[in-house]
Amino acid sequence: MRQVAHLYFHSPCFDGIASGVLALDFLESRQDWSFAELHPVNYDLKDIWLATKLNSNAAVVDYLYHPDAKFWADHHGTTFLSSEARTDFEHRRSSCLIYDRSIGSCALLLWDHLWSSFGHRNLRYESLVNWANRIDAAHYRSVEEAIFGTEPALRINSSLDGKVDLAYCIKLVNLLKHEPLDYVAAQPYVQARAAHTEELIRAGLERVVNGSTLEEDGLVVFDVDSTGVIVNRYAPYYVFPEARYSVGLVTSPNGAVIRAMRNPWREFPSIPLGQIFGKFGGGGHQRVGAVVFPEERAAEARPILDQIVSEIRKAEALDHDTESQLL
Repeated sequence: MRQVAHLYFHSPCFDGIASGVLALDFLESRQDWSFAELHPVNYDLKDIWLATKLNSNAAVVDYLYHPDAKFWADHHGTTFLSSEARTDFEHRRSSCLIYDRSIGSCALLLWDHLWSSFGHRNLRYESLVNWANRIDAAHYRSVEEAIFGTEPALRINSSLDGKVDLAYCIKLVNLLKHEPLDYVAAQPYVQARAAHTEELIRAGLERVVNGSTLEEDGLVVFDVDSTGVIVNRYAPYYVFPEARYSVGLVTSPNGAVIRAMRNPWREFPSIPLGQIFGKFGGGGHQRVGAVVFPEERAAEARPILDQIVSEIRKAEALDHDTESQLL
């Protein structure tokens, strides 16, 4: 008898959507699961995630660890919200609980693990996985491609920027499960969202120009109001391509977000941005970090931005001292 299941996937996020596709394909075809509902989840649920009771036969991909998950995959360094959650994972170790923080995307993690552990690899998704890894690991040829790329996967990814309803994310998972990237990108509603996103990003670039400063240590610090525009996460490097890191505050009527990134077009070891942001209630990867403040907590953001800037500089100084000692 097929098991009625629920899928929780990180979204709006191209890697989360691609990971959802891979999980659906594997669990339906090899584990006899039948999915009753798909649930896009984002980090605004972080504070209540472990207290949330998941549906039976829950699969969670590209998102925080949950003890209720029968199938789980993630690659974020901040995935365990408590020491108890980490201990639970260690005690439950199995081939259906998949974690590796060194992998650039959850889709690639699933692609490799499902093959090595279950002999399952649906080659129709190879391009989807490759693009998810490029996008999530920021393996773009240039900042222009990152912001204004025209490849089908990049247009789909662009359609996820800005305000996106959850139904759209679910629609993309179901569509990409059956159709190739170029077909999905050609859909009129995807094209319309991507075109609108580009307009808003170009308007947002003007605000980044006026609201950011490149410091002497190679750190771009920005404070930008995103009302009516989109502040693309790569925008600081469009303005200051020589920068090492970017960190700043993006405000909106709905709240605020602090985000940081190591310049993906410069070669040097990154400080652990995700760990730094974890101290302030956020998370991320080695090279990317973010923390979200809802409207009622938005006033807390600017003082915390100053603290994060200080933490980044301390970590950079420590890295340089360590490197000097090794020389």
